[in-house]
Amino acid sequence: MKTIIFIFGTRPEIIKLAPVILELKKYPRDYNVLICNTEQQKELSNQTLNYFGLKADINLDCMRENQSLAGVQTKILTSLDSVFNEYNIDATIVQGDTMTVLCGALTSFYHKVPVYHVEAGLRSYDIYEPFPEEVMRQMTSRVADVHFAPTSVNKEALLKENISEDKIHIVGNTVIDALFCLSDDVIEQSKKYFLDKNITIDDKLVLITAHRRENHGERIDRIIEAISYLATKYVDHTFVIPVHPNPNVKNKIHERLGCLDNIKLLTPLDYPYLVYLMKHAKLILTDSGGIQEEAPSFSCPTLVMRYETERKEGIEAGVSVLVGADYDKILEYSENVLSKDKLETRLQAQNPYGDGTASKKIEKIIRSKLLN
Repeated sequence: MKTIIFIFGTRPEIIKLAPVILELKKYPRDYNVLICNTEQQKELSNQTLNYFGLKADINLDCMRENQSLAGVQTKILTSLDSVFNEYNIDATIVQGDTMTVLCGALTSFYHKVPVYHVEAGLRSYDIYEPFPEEVMRQMTSRVADVHFAPTSVNKEALLKENISEDKIHIVGNTVIDALFCLSDDVIEQSKKYFLDKNITIDDKLVLITAHRRENHGERIDRIIEAISYLATKYVDHTFVIPVHPNPNVKNKIHERLGCLDNIKLLTPLDYPYLVYLMKHAKLILTDSGGIQEEAPSFSCPTLVMRYETERKEGIEAGVSVLVGADYDKILEYSENVLSKDKLETRLQAQNPYGDGTASKKIEKIIRSKLLN
């Protein structure tokens, strides 16, 4: 039996790693699965774990108010070092590009434990977009032993960085697997939540998420002004914003958008509630990485409020549009959708990020590396 530790700290990481954890747990004679939560997003991460029926074996409680990036990194590295000293670990699995990912990979490297990187090879090639995630993802690639790349584009990026081809495996994105974990009944049960909030879910729903660090300051101001204009013009549409708890975002959104009747400001949503909104949305405006991957499964037009994206497949496939925090672009592309009936705006392209079988492919590759 091999001991494999999953290290994560944010909701998106859990959503994308949960299908892999559940797949490995099907084989208890082969894998001893350790779940370690740095609690980089404490409430969001634990909330999402519960949805998948999972519970962390190790909680690190690494976040403190107003921590610097260096402070967060120091705390996570030190805490993880203690974990690796306590357990005899055969492999580490991390996902994505957060501080937790980089620290998990580094700590594993320091202890000479192989690192398996899920969602490897995404690149924007701008170290400040997304910040600091682009650098964290690239640095993780330098120490990873196995790279689970979602697409051929990601594989090519890794090859250009002299990563050996035999270490790279194209498996699709596990976020699509997570969507398939949701039954239609579970998604429809989310309807009651929005009814209780007096939020009408119909063909005139707009979903908005904005939280990225590089969008703080003047950029979030422009995004908010664009949303305010759209909500004022399209008063028959409902604009739902799950507001990120970061005060740099939360305070401005509540102060400047809370007075508009057709803007509904919510606390961060359970995963099935968010999926329910994506399923029914007429338009999505987001700076999230995961939503860029999920929205095409629901044929929903998506405006990416970033100037660079490491998920270029969606842009190239025409399922999303890069608009940055550009007030005029946000208005132009939004109005092109909002001025039409929902049926006219549905996307025809298939989701370029996967078919829901990534976790099974990952398990087979792990088995070949550790058990055969």
